Amino acid sequence: MTAPLRIGNASGFYGDRFDAVREMLTGGPLDVLTGDYLAELTMLILGRSRLKDPTRGYATTFLRQLEEGLGLAHERGVRIVANAGGLNPAGLADAVRELAAKVGVPVRVAHVEGDSLPVPEGFLTANAYLGGAGIAACLTAGADIVVTGRVTDAALVTGPAAAHFGWGPGDLDALAGAVVAGHVLECGTQATGGNYSFFRGHDLRRPGFPVAEIHADGSSVITKHDGTGGVVDLGTVTAQLLYETGGARYAGPDVTARLDTVRLDQDGPDRVRISGVRGEAPPPTLKAGLNRLGGWRNEVVFVLTGLDIEAKAQLVREQFTDALARSGAEPDEVRWELSRTDRADAATEESASALLRLVVRDRDQEAVGRAVSGAAIELALGSYPGFHVTAPPGKGAPYGVFEARYVPADEVPHIAVLPDGQRLNLAPPTTTRPLQDVAEPPLPAPLPDPGPTRSAPLGRIAGARSGDKGGDANVGVWAVDDDAWRWLAHELTVERFRELLPETAALTVVRHLLPNLRALNFTVHGLLGEGVAAQHRFDPQAKAVGEWLRSRHLPIPVSLLETAHAPEAHA
Repeated sequence: MTAPLRIGNASGFYGDRFDAVREMLTGGPLDVLTGDYLAELTMLILGRSRLKDPTRGYATTFLRQLEEGLGLAHERGVRIVANAGGLNPAGLADAVRELAAKVGVPVRVAHVEGDSLPVPEGFLTANAYLGGAGIAACLTAGADIVVTGRVTDAALVTGPAAAHFGWGPGDLDALAGAVVAGHVLECGTQATGGNYSFFRGHDLRRPGFPVAEIHADGSSVITKHDGTGGVVDLGTVTAQLLYETGGARYAGPDVTARLDTVRLDQDGPDRVRISGVRGEAPPPTLKAGLNRLGGWRNEVVFVLTGLDIEAKAQLVREQFTDALARSGAEPDEVRWELSRTDRADAATEESASALLRLVVRDRDQEAVGRAVSGAAIELALGSYPGFHVTAPPGKGAPYGVFEARYVPADEVPHIAVLPDGQRLNLAPPTTTRPLQDVAEPPLPAPLPDPGPTRSAPLGRIAGARSGDKGGDANVGVWAVDDDAWRWLAHELTVERFRELLPETAALTVVRHLLPNLRALNFTVHGLLGEGVAAQHRFDPQAKAVGEWLRSRHLPIPVSLLETAHAPEAHA
């Protein structure tokens, strides 16, 4: 039998814990260490960086982490695979070689390119999401370090696993299992208790980063290094499986993984086994992400303290609107949001205060710059009592817009540049399958006699995790036990979801059932406007929408509240 391949993660985003590379290399045994540095917003940031310096466009933090990490990885025989190459993987590969020579560590460096697409007029970046085949080719050729541009997050795991076990494009179930493991690993400590609904009772001061033990059949065990903080259990893994996914088919360039076939089992303390994953041929297209500058935005947060909060907010809105009209500047979009963070008879000034947030956006910087900041400042001595703002208004800042498009896979080059400089062109899969939703599975049998109910937060019997995909938000909700699932599947309909989250009432909401995970996954189309970089709403990445949902009260059977296997949530 082939020993499992131990793959660890040391980065879930550009800016994650800097010391994680060293911690993962010294904390326990590993075969491969991965790092995910790219996100939709990151590509925009790198695009602007490349405008200033064409030799950049990659995640410079990765290089600084390797100053120590190269030697540690070499000593322990650990290979490193990261998508830190961003818009310039060749440039990062050269920089890694220069660093290796400087610190005296002999490493073989390879990179993957081809994801960069012709950039349409008005855009900064255009990149297709490649799969793991290029990474596998680089590792098979003996690379110690592989850096890539835009690949799917799961490709950082499917590539090393395919190279290690010799999987080919037809090993769909094995590849699908690796995709699921890769999705669990990709966001780092979100798999080990970070951003977790049931965080109480766990040591989360410094969660360890996750490790996947991949087996030859694609099954895996998710764990972490011994002695590190955090927790790996059925809930943490379920939460991450629901994060930024949708229905039962999770499509990628290597394989379409069937999330409705995933089976999770606790395999001991801090060990969760993933098995049973089925795979299907990937779609004939690749997702491509395009970023452009959408315009300019400015923001002012007015602090309203004490009595008459609503009247104070109304006064400043009227004054500000009048001042903008007099200046001749009328931004394309003006949004006000009053957050009633104040308390009656408060013991501190801060807890007696509410926040009135003004956001303006326009394609012209002047329309959101001096006119807006000037109008806010001029109100200082002639507006509501106690007038002040959280920070002086600025000149405005550019914001980005992300667009997803789909391109034929056979029109996108996938090139592995091996350690000896040889360029290997990789063909796309010859067998594909257009992506379609699966038939909705049957609902579980309802509770036979739920008995009396009590108004309580949904979070008493369910966990949730939410996130962003372009302008859409996804909200995954899972039940804490079988009885709670039987109730949840019938109760949390799209209509009830919209009722609990009024911001979604006018939007298209799609619900998917995942019975194996006792979970529902909701996609809310358009909640985030033009995407995270546009900062359309207070929570631009929808990170807390799930927790908002869990805080909402609804009639829940008392029998479920009394037997739920979850820490009681407190308001």
